[in-house]
Amino acid sequence: MADPSSDGGHAPTAPKLPIHGKRNILITSALPYVNNVPHLGNIIGCVLSADVFARYCRLRGYNAIYMCGTDEYGTATETKAMEEKCSPQQICDKYHAIHKEVYKWFDISFDEFGRTSSPQQTEVCQEIFKKLMENNWLSENVMQQLYCDTCKKFLADRLVEGVCPTQDCNYDSARGDQCEKCGKLLNPTELKDPRCKFCHSTPRIRDTNHLFLELPLLKDKLEEYINDMSVAGSWSQNAIQATHAWLKEGLKPRCITRDLKWGVPVPHEKFKEKVFYVWFDAPIGYVSITACYTSDWEKWWKNPENVELYQFMGKDNVPFHTVMFPSTLLGTGEKWTMMKTISVTEYLNYETGKFSKSKGVGVFGNDAKDTNIPVEVWRYYLLTNRPEVSDTLFTWVDLQAKLNSELLNNLGNFINRVLSFIAKPAGIGYDSVIPDAPGAESHPLTQTLAGKVGRSVEQYVEAMEKVKLKQGLKTAMSISSEGNAYLQESQFWKLYKEDQPSCSIVMRTSVGLVRLLACLLEPFMPSFSLEVLRQLNMPSETTFSLCDEKGDIERAKRPWEFLPPGHRIGTPEPLFKELKDEDVEFFREKFAGSQAERIVKAEAEAKKISEQLKKTKVSEGNGKKQRPTKSAEAKPKGAADAEISISRLDIRVGLITKAQKHPDADSLYVEEIDVGEGSTRTVVSGLVKFIPLEEMQNRKVCVLCNLKPATMRGIKSQAMVLAASNSDHTKIELVEPPRSAVIGERVTFPGFEGEPDDVLNPKKKVWETLQVDLRTDSELVALYKDVPFTTTAGICKVSSISGGSIR
Repeated sequence: MADPSSDGGHAPTAPKLPIHGKRNILITSALPYVNNVPHLGNIIGCVLSADVFARYCRLRGYNAIYMCGTDEYGTATETKAMEEKCSPQQICDKYHAIHKEVYKWFDISFDEFGRTSSPQQTEVCQEIFKKLMENNWLSENVMQQLYCDTCKKFLADRLVEGVCPTQDCNYDSARGDQCEKCGKLLNPTELKDPRCKFCHSTPRIRDTNHLFLELPLLKDKLEEYINDMSVAGSWSQNAIQATHAWLKEGLKPRCITRDLKWGVPVPHEKFKEKVFYVWFDAPIGYVSITACYTSDWEKWWKNPENVELYQFMGKDNVPFHTVMFPSTLLGTGEKWTMMKTISVTEYLNYETGKFSKSKGVGVFGNDAKDTNIPVEVWRYYLLTNRPEVSDTLFTWVDLQAKLNSELLNNLGNFINRVLSFIAKPAGIGYDSVIPDAPGAESHPLTQTLAGKVGRSVEQYVEAMEKVKLKQGLKTAMSISSEGNAYLQESQFWKLYKEDQPSCSIVMRTSVGLVRLLACLLEPFMPSFSLEVLRQLNMPSETTFSLCDEKGDIERAKRPWEFLPPGHRIGTPEPLFKELKDEDVEFFREKFAGSQAERIVKAEAEAKKISEQLKKTKVSEGNGKKQRPTKSAEAKPKGAADAEISISRLDIRVGLITKAQKHPDADSLYVEEIDVGEGSTRTVVSGLVKFIPLEEMQNRKVCVLCNLKPATMRGIKSQAMVLAASNSDHTKIELVEPPRSAVIGERVTFPGFEGEPDDVLNPKKKVWETLQVDLRTDSELVALYKDVPFTTTAGICKVSSISGGSIR
């Protein structure tokens, strides 16, 4: 099951082309629209599901490519550009980059992730149009559409707003295509008191000529295709139902042109001011993106005898892929690679409602990254919850349960038990070396396990071939459960003392299962599988294989053969981390409501912090001029608070051993800092905007250690890192001790003697009083008044801020 020559899920440098005699599979997922950030429902419905199947195909040794990209033309892009006051191209550039970054984090292994605004899209789209014209499948008709005299343009449905005509609704901001309040589908001419979304003037109805695809004339060809391929390709039931519902209603001519500027131009003199309707040109994007991948794209798309086309999408996209796009291709009269198998998901809902891009409800791709929950956990949860036959529900409590019970306690526990026992020193373990296991074939318990594992692998392959991804994942995870039961029943810890040969069989078989699990789960959790390889000490170029011709499936019945005796494993480490109740509550609160509501909440929080900072600055300004109160003067001369001296600050040399972003505050870092106490202190610092995360790692700093601990957005900060800022606070730099300074040593100020307070009393404002005299000079030296911050290795400095304030 190891194949060093495989690509491991990443596209090779040379484009792949169909190979005669091999199984050639072309995979697409619905092109995500480019006017927003994808949410988890989009990700599981399209790109993630297709990625799992693409990775599985590569695992099996099939010659597979995975094509996707952003859908960039149409009204929604123009509307978004208007909202953000920029051009449609700028909107597309912005959101294409965001989509690409989100999918990269989710480990989506596209062979090509393109865009429909490419020259190849225009070329392919116009060529298909010309074929349809030549074959007389297009007709011309007059439509009535709202026209704005002020803007001098026809208005697309979404660019008209008005009062909903539905009785008892009367929503005054209903769109021309649908009322968001009552949900009724509308035509813009039905709106009462319509107005242009651009200038708010009243549009008028005007005739406009458009081109239509004559679907009724293509009905026989289309139905023949659907009847044949829905059986041959084992279409999912929801795809069949949605397709037949369209056919039952009766096919009607479908308009393929729009009065817009942002789109593929229509290559026809009479319609040269129009563009193609997005439903017509978007599916052609699969073809044009393949043309961006290879100039020999026709070998994939016009090769029905040798290429199988698998398409993944949400249920709302079905008619465009089973009726519209096939009709378009059939109408050209050319031999296109038509869709064989369609895999359709229902909706993934969020907590108490629906995921919504337009309303900003739910967890979005960039949100998942910011939670610090590893990508393999997100992939696992979405795939176990994949809405294959009905809508499913995302809840934080369910994610917690799946992570803690299935990943941590089942899968992670099995792998860690096996590797940790092998890693134990000789005498209580195997000193990290896999033992030989003669006689495994005749060991009863092992033979029983091998039979179960062999059947499970066959069931896994059967499910995955039918694109039953959830079942495939469940089957793979059952092998981990069998492994745990095998360990428990064998009582290997006793066997090690009483029957070493049997113990060796159990451990070599179990570590073989670890290798098998990494292989079977690679399509679902590739980062997990790579970490398992690392802990097994397998070469970094090692990839996974489940090929018939290599005998991989048959070998699954002999798991003790997966890894050779004498192989030295790496260092075992926990693979998953528990998600606690307080984490769940935190995330539920953080992602409650819409994105707009979260922004308002964050702004209110920021305003509150700003007000607090202003008050702090006022108290600082007053603090410099404060004189001791009468009660302070009355105290004995030797009392700790009789004099506010710099010696009362416990400033030490610290080493940041770990830094990461605060899970609930974009401007804060959370650091673990060694200040010479044996264990680190947790420190929260507002430095995100000023110092990159990589520059915070393994860095020596000056740490004020005797401030009273303060909780900052749920995390207790036990000290403060000292930094200098320029006069307008646009630049901040850390105060740095010399590189050879001893961790934990106290920073001193020559001429000021005395022991520091255990904890500074906030009411005495010792820190506030002293802070106003902490600065940097023209030589970049950190000073208290004119006295340098001093260590046994020399003075402390900053990088470039002279005349700065230190706090």
